[in-house]
Amino acid sequence: MDQMNRRSFLGTAAAGAAALGTLPAHAADSTSSTPKLRMGLIGCGWYGMVDVEAAFKAGGGEITAICDVDSEHLRSSAERIEKLQGARPRTFKMYSDMLEKPRFEALIIATPPHWHALPFIMALEKGLDIYCEKPLAYDIREGRAMVKAAQKHKRIVQVGFQRRQSAAIQQARDYIQAGNAGRIVHVEAQIHYAAGIKDTSPQSPPESLDWDLWCGPAPKLPYCPQVGHMAWRLEKEYGNGHLVDWGIHLIDATRWILGETTPTAVQASGGTYFFKDRITTPDILTAHFDFARCPVIWRHHIWGAAEHSPDVSNGIFFYGEKETVFVTDDKWIIIPKGKPQDQKVTEVKSDAGLKHMVNFLDSVRTRTQPVCVIEDAYCSAATVQLAMIAYQTGARLSWDGEKEQILGNKEASDLLMRPYRAPWQHPYLLA
Repeated sequence: MDQMNRRSFLGTAAAGAAALGTLPAHAADSTSSTPKLRMGLIGCGWYGMVDVEAAFKAGGGEITAICDVDSEHLRSSAERIEKLQGARPRTFKMYSDMLEKPRFEALIIATPPHWHALPFIMALEKGLDIYCEKPLAYDIREGRAMVKAAQKHKRIVQVGFQRRQSAAIQQARDYIQAGNAGRIVHVEAQIHYAAGIKDTSPQSPPESLDWDLWCGPAPKLPYCPQVGHMAWRLEKEYGNGHLVDWGIHLIDATRWILGETTPTAVQASGGTYFFKDRITTPDILTAHFDFARCPVIWRHHIWGAAEHSPDVSNGIFFYGEKETVFVTDDKWIIIPKGKPQDQKVTEVKSDAGLKHMVNFLDSVRTRTQPVCVIEDAYCSAATVQLAMIAYQTGARLSWDGEKEQILGNKEASDLLMRPYRAPWQHPYLLA
């Protein structure tokens, strides 16, 4: 996925944080007597450093240790952090070495999702608070094991659904929940974009990258640039596709606005048509989620996006009995039923990435839970993971949210947990 395209849509603090500029009013004063929060980072690639720089811009934090399986990532990130804070962090290749005796109080996890669960649970056992990027886990059973660990150790956990900090989404949520649009009959969400596909030919990994460790508990595929750094998002074994990687932001926002947990039934159809034999997840997908309140439909196509209106290529339509509400990252629109000419457009920009990090740091200091607690993040991850199971099996799945079971479909049920590659052990089996 194009890095600058994602950065624009996610509204991160990267550009401002890189310069550090003038800290916002909520940022801690460098002369304050409040001790700085010592933090670690696992996953020093693009988004790991976006999170780090957001933490610097928020103020009151310092990075004392970083971890990555790519020595070049470690070197460049350590140099960047040293320039920003004046002290070089300790560097580690293996997360367990960094967490054995952590000299910090909070941890950022920004690895690919197949490497979330194990360091997450170990960090909780070491008494750390955690900011973890989405999706919470690669599979549904991992997610449940992570929730149980967080509940057991009673730490602060924030998951990276930055759109919960979007002023546009917050205002649309308040408007819809107040009943102004009437009963919501159904919802449609979509993110269409033009994917950039890298070289798919198997080759030796860069000398700086430990590919075996990068794959970790996931299946080890032959290395190629398309399943390496960044591009893993469209590889089934690591990122599990566009809906799970990027679309999950809008599914989370939809659930949050509707006040829903997980769907009662899911079905999905699509395929890999334009990028056939180049990626292993669908470039065209439609998923239908039956929630208690109303159905939610997801659509994406990740080619030819220039042919689609950019105004609605990334956003959510809430179809109410009185009005339709469309919301995207920095804008929301009210469209009265039968009177599209009377629509009301509200544009409101916000640095959601920065605000999400500020919310986490404030929660750590005050010991209050942040805006995206782990159970909520689990529900969003499970929702999109169920859609991919439905796509893979070609079946309509019935989901018992209380028992967390797929009903009457053993093939689909077997996909709730992916076996780990030795020597790693799946945490759900140990919980």
